[in-house]
Amino acid sequence: MPIEVQRAITDIEACDIVIVPSVLLGTSGWEKGRYPLLVDWLRRMHEGGARLCSACSGVFLLAETGLYDDREATVHFCYAGAFAALYPAVVIHPERVLVISGLREELVSSGASNTWHDMVLYLIAHHAGAALAQEVARLFALQWHQDGLAPYMVFQGRVDHGDGEILGAQTWLDGHFPVSNPVEEMIKRSKLAERTFKRRFTAATGLTPICYVQRLRIEDAKRRLERTDRPVEEISWNVGYEDAAFFRRLFKRTTGMAPGAYRKRFRIPEFARH
Repeated sequence: MPIEVQRAITDIEACDIVIVPSVLLGTSGWEKGRYPLLVDWLRRMHEGGARLCSACSGVFLLAETGLYDDREATVHFCYAGAFAALYPAVVIHPERVLVISGLREELVSSGASNTWHDMVLYLIAHHAGAALAQEVARLFALQWHQDGLAPYMVFQGRVDHGDGEILGAQTWLDGHFPVSNPVEEMIKRSKLAERTFKRRFTAATGLTPICYVQRLRIEDAKRRLERTDRPVEEISWNVGYEDAAFFRRLFKRTTGMAPGAYRKRFRIPEFARH
């Protein structure tokens, strides 16, 4: 869609709100230092009292200003790893829809693509009132993502750690996580001492072995809830949990939603299945 640029940033001396939209990240990712003039302009607008906002990957540009150092932000969960590597001083929360930080609450970031709705509604509520924000939400059928983004996030275990022994355990676990006592089985197969295995697994993946197993099981349960009509108790058994009550608690702790609510939210509608 062609966009007509009406004014250059060099012509704008002050403004109230700056919104950086999603930016396209190529295969090489975000290139730091590519837009020095724009970064300097953003700093000046901030010094003049402007609120700086980003949608999705737009926070990569705002992070260049240094204003987010030691502050919190969010970004699309698919970009979280790359963002953390480039800007380790920023505290990133990819599971959150909207993060407001800064001494004046002037730094606003929204996460996955459609959470820009939440950012826009927040800005309307903040500057024009909650009643108007609700009216806009109704008019355009917008919804606040009040459950956060954890239900949308797909777990993918880290495999770029370079530990061949642990990578072999992960590969085996991908096809055997429902079995009884999978952690003990991994340890036996690895030929490592239990403490050594657990230490190396946690260092390599960022998760303890039991937490890693739980994430794989919950991810499989999510797919089953989305694509089948099987009872929750049966799905609990299929992914490795005999105690359905424990499975329900773990599922909600991991995704932020109960299994039934998750199924209602994410299952394919009947009219689309054909």
